Amino acid sequence: MTNKHDMTFNTKNIKWLVLLFVILLALSIPAYAWMKKTNHDRAERRRSMLSPVIMVPGSSASINRFDPLIAKLNKNNAHPHSILKIKVSKNGQLSYLGSLNRGDNEPIIVIGFENNHDGYSNIKKQAGWLDEAFYQISDTYKFNNFKAFGHSNGGLIWTYWLEHYYSDYSSEIKIKKLMTLASPFNFSENSVNRRTQMLNDFIKNKKKLPKNLVVYSLTGGRSYESDGIVPEASVAAAKYVFQNQVKSFTEMTITGDEAGHSDLPQNKQVVQLMKQYLFDKMNSQAPLTKESQKQKDRNKKKEKIK
Repeated sequence: MTNKHDMTFNTKNIKWLVLLFVILLALSIPAYAWMKKTNHDRAERRRSMLSPVIMVPGSSASINRFDPLIAKLNKNNAHPHSILKIKVSKNGQLSYLGSLNRGDNEPIIVIGFENNHDGYSNIKKQAGWLDEAFYQISDTYKFNNFKAFGHSNGGLIWTYWLEHYYSDYSSEIKIKKLMTLASPFNFSENSVNRRTQMLNDFIKNKKKLPKNLVVYSLTGGRSYESDGIVPEASVAAAKYVFQNQVKSFTEMTITGDEAGHSDLPQNKQVVQLMKQYLFDKMNSQAPLTKESQKQKDRNKKKEKIK
């Protein structure tokens, strides 16, 4: 015979079980929604044809630093690269200018910083701000690979980011190529025998670099020793960071006109080398945007008139 105490005990148990079930159900619904969204995002990323070229300028430079370079890259190009510029403030907030065109598989994204001062401590901060921007654009545009370009300190910022932040993305996003231009890996030192703290840190952490990365290091040959600002030996110090650590490491020297440090981003040889080694030839065959198709039609009309 069941007594009153047993009935009360069973009723309490049932209430607790119901309550536990409701709690588990409430937790499982958002968890399922999150899992479904995550799987959808991963599938979307795997299918993506987008392969942006992400550019970082050097110290004291704004997000407009590469405008002459981009203009030359897009000149007479039937498939012009669309441009998105992102400025990161000191508190990590992002300001956007421009957009990525539909059908452009290889857009250019420029990331610059409100605090664009020189110095190793700032390079560390700028790498953190670069990561803020990279996280946002990778989450928004769902690309699965990209190429990186950095002028002067921009190349150092990329290197620090690769050694300290890239591992968070490496399972889903592949960096295919890195091109540094006049990047002073040993700052103003003329001899690698006098290594700066930054160079020592880069060398110490070089095993964190992605093994399949292709790296190109370009330097200006305004004189036999420097590009007018950065010592050639400082740029050459990059080999102690990348050589025998990544898939391939290639050094190139730019000579002739516009081989000075500030002129290099718009140097014709640099533009040609970027087209040849940094940008993907397959993506140059991407579908034309409406704007570029109109431009192509206008060019055809001009040819007929001539």
